Amino acid sequence: MRLQLYFPNSKKITKSVKITGSKSETNRSLLLQALFPNIIIENKSNSDDGQVMQAGLQKNTGEVDIHHAGTAMRFLTGYFASQKGKEVVLTGSKRMKERPIKVLVEALRTLGAHITYENQEGYPPIKITGKRLTKSKVSLPANISSQYISSLLLIAPSLENGLELELLGIITSVPYIKMTLGLLNQIGVETHFEANTIKVQPLQKVEDITLVVESDWSSASYFYSIVALCDVGTEIQLSSYKENSLQGDSVLAEIYNDFGVETSFSDNQITLVKTKKCELKQVAYNLANAPDIAQTISVTCLGLGMGCHLTGLHTLPIKETDRLGAMKTELEKFGAKVDIDAESLTLLPCQDLNSDVAVDTYNDHRMAMAFGPLGLCTSLKINDAEVVSKSYPDFWNDLKTLGFLIAEL
Repeated sequence: MRLQLYFPNSKKITKSVKITGSKSETNRSLLLQALFPNIIIENKSNSDDGQVMQAGLQKNTGEVDIHHAGTAMRFLTGYFASQKGKEVVLTGSKRMKERPIKVLVEALRTLGAHITYENQEGYPPIKITGKRLTKSKVSLPANISSQYISSLLLIAPSLENGLELELLGIITSVPYIKMTLGLLNQIGVETHFEANTIKVQPLQKVEDITLVVESDWSSASYFYSIVALCDVGTEIQLSSYKENSLQGDSVLAEIYNDFGVETSFSDNQITLVKTKKCELKQVAYNLANAPDIAQTISVTCLGLGMGCHLTGLHTLPIKETDRLGAMKTELEKFGAKVDIDAESLTLLPCQDLNSDVAVDTYNDHRMAMAFGPLGLCTSLKINDAEVVSKSYPDFWNDLKTLGFLIAEL
């Protein structure tokens, strides 16, 4: 599906939008529910990733295809490895077979897991023969994707001796680790996180409990971008959100102050208001704890004619696509000058945007959604726009309710 976007009206919007539950919280909650069935989950994500995770957890044998869902790949690896009697081959899309899994596999093998590679060493597909894991100490590099760490933490309370996890080096993506530990605490698991060591105590049973999934802050980022690109007085309400969020991307509320967007909390809603015109020419952020909003911020800066220097992005090349390379290519189509290295992106101010640019999305939902708000500044096309279903299936319809003209080509 190829879409053309444009915003023909006054750039002053007043609307409310309900956003689906966080896929990060949903997938963590689903795995905990599989381990402790008397957990009830409300406000689950309606994303492809959430559905793939739920379907995978229901399998006992055979092939489990998670398509593009990296979170499901990492979480299900830990889950199946710890489930005696289950034997599966965990596989995915062509891109998924290029995304490394070795660090997690080696950690699980240290705990006693039986996992082998079907093709290339270190990459999916992997064959997992589930067994009872009795060892309880393991170490991981601290600067890897937090999903490897969370995969181990999520199964930890079901292990008879719990888990002591040592993280080697400087820890990145701390908010995602704390999200996982926060959910464990909610169901009654004792955890301890001090310096570079995380301890999770075993749990025999969970009392009946309902986990209410907060809406996705990563999805909210695109509305922050829209408000930043709109006129002063624009006001968009989003639900359902918590002021003390477990999600690292909630740092958006602080970052977008720099773009003249103020955030207020009330009754499980956030209200985004454009209170002033942004006068900055350049911004710089270390996004090691929230790398998924890098694409959104860089497009916001492009639309405002600003520059940005974003660091802490070392995990982006192994996401759904090489997000650093993809962003450089697509931003430069609009006339921008962009420099990247292994962990950063620098965008120079660009005042006059090229129009009718066709943005490629690389099988990456965030590439599509990050560029959507740019329709406020110029007409553009989004190739393979249906990729948004990975995390936010209603995205294009929600943009239409704000006044965007979106036509399928």
